[in-house]
Amino acid sequence: MIGNILRFKTAVALVLLGLLTLLAGIGQKTFWAPPETVTATAPSGATAAPLTVFDEKLRTLHDGTVTINVKGEGSFMLAAGRPDDVDAWVGATAHNTVSGLSEDGKALQLTHADGDAAAPSPAGSDLWVSTENASGELKYNWTPPADGDWSLLLATDGTKPAPASITMTFPNDTSTPWAVPLMVIGGLLILAGAALLVLKPKSGTRTGTGDGGSGNGGEPAPGFKDSASKDTAPRGSEVQAAAPKAAVPTDTAPKNASQQLTAAPGTAAQRLRRSGVVVAVLTATAVAGSGVAAQASQTPPPSPATSSAAAEQAPASPVLVDVQFRRILEQVASAVDAGDAAKDASKLEPRVAGPELEVRTQNYKIRSQVGSYEPRMPVRATKLLTTVVTEQRSWPRTVMAVTQGEGNVVPQLLTLTQASPRENYKLVLTTPLQPGTTFPGIARGGTETLAPTDKSGLLFSGEEALGGLGDRLNSAESPFKDKLAEGASSPYIADTLAYQADVVNSGVNGTFSFTHKMVPGSVVVFRTADGGALAMGRLDFAFDGTPKAAGDKLTIGDDAAALAGGKETSTGMVLNFAESVAVYIPPAGSQDPMRLVAATRGLVGATFK
Repeated sequence: MIGNILRFKTAVALVLLGLLTLLAGIGQKTFWAPPETVTATAPSGATAAPLTVFDEKLRTLHDGTVTINVKGEGSFMLAAGRPDDVDAWVGATAHNTVSGLSEDGKALQLTHADGDAAAPSPAGSDLWVSTENASGELKYNWTPPADGDWSLLLATDGTKPAPASITMTFPNDTSTPWAVPLMVIGGLLILAGAALLVLKPKSGTRTGTGDGGSGNGGEPAPGFKDSASKDTAPRGSEVQAAAPKAAVPTDTAPKNASQQLTAAPGTAAQRLRRSGVVVAVLTATAVAGSGVAAQASQTPPPSPATSSAAAEQAPASPVLVDVQFRRILEQVASAVDAGDAAKDASKLEPRVAGPELEVRTQNYKIRSQVGSYEPRMPVRATKLLTTVVTEQRSWPRTVMAVTQGEGNVVPQLLTLTQASPRENYKLVLTTPLQPGTTFPGIARGGTETLAPTDKSGLLFSGEEALGGLGDRLNSAESPFKDKLAEGASSPYIADTLAYQADVVNSGVNGTFSFTHKMVPGSVVVFRTADGGALAMGRLDFAFDGTPKAAGDKLTIGDDAAALAGGKETSTGMVLNFAESVAVYIPPAGSQDPMRLVAATRGLVGATFK
């Protein structure tokens, strides 16, 4: 009777516990489910600043796309760039940084850095991969334009305070790893309780043995009342003498738990313990399964050693991604087209500098007086054959493009340089490839830039290569004659030497000399895929003429006369040309000579002595 009551109470308790557990599991999937997003707001009353930076860590704080909502007066912009590029552009300007979230995730952490009260407008900077312009309000989905880290810059025009009303909405972790295990455990507990109510243990008897006796089968087992016994049981020592001896046959010992559970009914406490064994086994199984499920739903964090190794092996980021490069190239080509059409060098200045600006400026001046003078080759952004992008993150930065659009008889190597973070890339060299030459292979995803004097892994440094080319152009017997490939693959060398020899031989009234000198500050060197390098730069080509005798005169061409202010001189003259060249340098140990990949010249000066 007592056993039945205990079994009933245990069953009810198990069912109730199972219902509560099942409800907890269902609740995690429904009414207790976490929200899909969480929103954090920038604190009010923050110190105003012309620039606001969004730290790159915020984009990856939660899995999924982060949404930024900005409200402000008038027009403002939000630009995306590499973290170091954003920091470099901000420089010493006062700014705020959205750096993280509060502990409860409801507020954005905002830090202020003092500095200059204003900056130039960040609009139009080449550092930004993308720019969003807005008036009044902007909703922006922060997605990476390419692999790697990305920061954001919020500003108006660089002088007014950046908008201060900022909210960020992050995807929330809606995973509920314990929901299914709880539902499973709850179901098992309910089933265990129901089984305890329905199933009854089988009845059985245990036969005791005495020291012998007649056919009454011995005394009953202790603790049980035999229906055949009388109330005249012996007292005291007689009870001890009559106590049965427990006999457990060795060949009938239980073999396993199931055999033990189906043995003699035992006491109510024993039956309760046996029920507890069943529940414990079921519960342990369910919990073990839930532990596996919980582990499966979470990705184990990498060990510090693994993370450190991955960081060391992470490739450097190229200074430009493809979309940036194409946009910059289009703007450069557009500026050159405008300058060429109007013969106005001022239209070139936003996107052209260095030797190319000098050559085109003088070309416009000559063409304004000599209609037959040949213009410079046009610069095209279309039919982009290849790009060369450096991984060097410091400034100045140099990149290259090979294009062959309308008006380009041969492919043209364009060299662009960004002098500082707040300046845009400018075209400094345009160099047509030598007819029949093959442009060396260079990794498009970013390559190493070498110092002009760095000879590591190369037959020559960049400065040695361009200096050797200059020496070879100075003299037909230069020691670099055998170190530079000539002939069909490098006709520029042969043509230049032939021109100089012809001038000397035909100049009966004058003495002429020619010098080609490398300009050290112009040399840029990129590592090629085969371990060699491509060196580009400028040579200053001077053509010096002096009359042989008193009264002799030298006559110059119409193009030089437009710059010199006259055609004849009895005192002598100097013509100056800017030569743009690119030389391939083989890797150390190679038996191949260097090769002139691209070359051209432009008249930049003419003076009388």
